[in-house]
Amino acid sequence: MEMVHIRLVSPPDLTEQVVGTLAGNRHVFDLVALPGVVRSPDGDAVECDVLAGAANDVLRGLRALQVERRGALVIESVEMAYSGIAAAAETRRLGPLAHEPVWELVEARIRAEGTYRPSFYLYLIIAGLIGSVGIVTNSQILIVAAMVVGPEYGAIASVALGIDQGSGARVRQGLLALLVGFLLAIVVTFLFSLVIRGFGFQSKAFTLGIRPVSNLINTPDFFSVAVAFLAGVVGIMSLTQARTGALLGVFISVTTIPAAADIGVSSAFESWREARGSLVQLLVNIVVLILVGVLALRIQRAVWRRIGLRAGRSRR
Repeated sequence: MEMVHIRLVSPPDLTEQVVGTLAGNRHVFDLVALPGVVRSPDGDAVECDVLAGAANDVLRGLRALQVERRGALVIESVEMAYSGIAAAAETRRLGPLAHEPVWELVEARIRAEGTYRPSFYLYLIIAGLIGSVGIVTNSQILIVAAMVVGPEYGAIASVALGIDQGSGARVRQGLLALLVGFLLAIVVTFLFSLVIRGFGFQSKAFTLGIRPVSNLINTPDFFSVAVAFLAGVVGIMSLTQARTGALLGVFISVTTIPAAADIGVSSAFESWREARGSLVQLLVNIVVLILVGVLALRIQRAVWRRIGLRAGRSRR
């Protein structure tokens, strides 16, 4: 059974409306109202559990009252809940809507991924360095490791959400973070690769021009676009469904960090054609992931709206 827990700090003059909104919804359970117990901000405490499939309607009703502007609204996922009444209501009343994503939580998850602390840039640099070692040693395992370490998908998803919601500030912040982060990764990787070249640390095969890993990265083609498209779909779906395992699969599917690392390595070894190919690979992956992210968000919302309309007609 999927549920969310809602905690509210309600201004006293709104509490009656808030409680009425919640009590009037048959998918709300365990409703508690405690007048005058909250400080900073002062108000009444209201808590309840809501079936996840009905949470979007409940939250729309609460947001319409503008409780969060004068008080506070906290939404938490419930990891485990036992309630025979709630379970029966989920099966009997919600049907397929029981598994609808709670869009407030989805957007909060994406916003959390789109925070650009210094660690975001440090992870990108470290991922680029790991990728560069994988390239000069022809190690596919290290390329996969670099993909896992790279945090760039959070910024890409945040840009997609910004476009979907028409938030220019979020789009600009995400694109700037990607630009600065990848530039730092490329520059540091380039300097590191100069050291490798100067001391002759690269593998003998790499020196002889046998570079299967680099060639795979710097040769964008139809399959690059296809994989980026599929990864973009899975990435947004994993965020909406909170599937961390699937999201990890996205990290090791897209050629972003490896391409940035190969730009630095190829430039240090004066392989300009390979550097250009990797740049194209990087740009193609980022653009496709963003566009597919926007489409996946909008299509999922449209599908769930349609399911909701059908469920509503069937209950009449």
